Amino acid sequence: MSPIAADLRRLLRHSQVVDAPAELRTYAYDASFRTQLAPHAPDVAVIARSEEDVCALMRYACERSIPVTPRGAATGQTAGCVALKGGIVLALNAMNRIIEIDVPNMQAICEPGVVHAQLNEQLAPHKLIFPPDPGSTRMATVGGMASTNAHGMRAVKYGPTGAWVLGLHVVLPDGELIETGSAGSRAKQSSAGLELTKLFVGAEGTLGVITRQRLKLMPIPPARAIVLALFDVLENAGKAVQAVFAAGISPSAIEILDQRCIRAVNLYRPAMQLSEVEALLLFEVDGNPAGTRWDAEQIVERVRPLARSVEWSSEPARIAALWEARSVVGAAVGVLRPGSSRAYCGEDICVPVAVIPETLRAIQDISAKHRIPIATYGHIGGGSLHPGHLIDGRDPDEVRRVLLVADEVHGLALRVGGTTTGEHGVGAVRAQYMPGEHGPALAVMRRIKHALDPTGIMNPATIFPDDVPPLSAERPTTAPVGAPAHTGLDPG
Repeated sequence: MSPIAADLRRLLRHSQVVDAPAELRTYAYDASFRTQLAPHAPDVAVIARSEEDVCALMRYACERSIPVTPRGAATGQTAGCVALKGGIVLALNAMNRIIEIDVPNMQAICEPGVVHAQLNEQLAPHKLIFPPDPGSTRMATVGGMASTNAHGMRAVKYGPTGAWVLGLHVVLPDGELIETGSAGSRAKQSSAGLELTKLFVGAEGTLGVITRQRLKLMPIPPARAIVLALFDVLENAGKAVQAVFAAGISPSAIEILDQRCIRAVNLYRPAMQLSEVEALLLFEVDGNPAGTRWDAEQIVERVRPLARSVEWSSEPARIAALWEARSVVGAAVGVLRPGSSRAYCGEDICVPVAVIPETLRAIQDISAKHRIPIATYGHIGGGSLHPGHLIDGRDPDEVRRVLLVADEVHGLALRVGGTTTGEHGVGAVRAQYMPGEHGPALAVMRRIKHALDPTGIMNPATIFPDDVPPLSAERPTTAPVGAPAHTGLDPG
């Protein structure tokens, strides 16, 4: 038993402290390729069950300058919840209570371990919804979504998670518990003081531990419709998105699948029988029945000159079938190349809508250059693209080449005026790009972190490149590279 584990067992329940090597190995991974190359087990893991547990742990860690890495469902793809610098992993997935659904005020109070889909299942009888929608709705926790300011499929209309977080309980690095968004408030907006809620949302656990969230809800729209557009020319899919926006239409979602993704879906779900064109777009519109019909018809009219075919439907069965095709693509791409797996690296760029057409083609050029198949999908309405790289992880040269691919994809995003991460976060894997992306503003972020976390214990090896150990210095993996560390569903 390690000295830390012995201390923590005196502080918490015995069952909440994990230090057996075999059990700690499960905390050595998230969904990122980096942790498959070099998993990092913590010295100790703690399973928190209450705010009091988190406060006690943080006081203990602060007094001894022990690193603490908060962790939710571990579906992230950036090594942002893995203890690359050792110390304690703080598992929050057992803090999963929906404390209150406040129907009149259209708010929900919940702990960070609540799974997104389960929250919306509980809201459905009240005809309410929490609209941020990550592709991993059945796995992703609302705490993880807040920590990375997750966007997802419907962010093009409804915005990111941060737009729906009204207040937080946060345990600071010294163990103090604070409430943001005005203590005890049920107001839906406020201009009182600095916007601390937004400071912690998207901070990836580097400033404190989120232990409770006050979430804004909305009524479920009474009607939905979906438009399916098929394109023989990849670039025309990007032009179609521009044409729809130019017509003054605001779809609730716009998703793209390129040719490889379409083929993967057909192999994974043969009954789908999607046409294998260069690109497929799904436009969803919602609102009142008359409005959704008008929007769908307008989209068809604007897109038809660019597409091989375009159709729309408001039939629930047809909508469900097309969204199923989109929802399985993250898991399906692996079937394109038997014996391969998807390397989650360079998978989350976001670019200006105006340059989507050339960006889509440039990704395929990078694929051809390095002989690494890439299947691209994503939330194209906001410029968010998810290139999926397929490799044989047993081949060291393919591992080398896919890391070059990831670097070029990140460079492409910055070169066209975009960002290296549209929704998955920085973590460790994108920290090296932060100086180029933010310039002097990164130093301001560092000063904010130092003000709240002067000993630097909160989720080190995240966001700031000087804090991230080089990959070559990490412990080698004992599992095959590319071995699945998660279910295969993509948070994008």
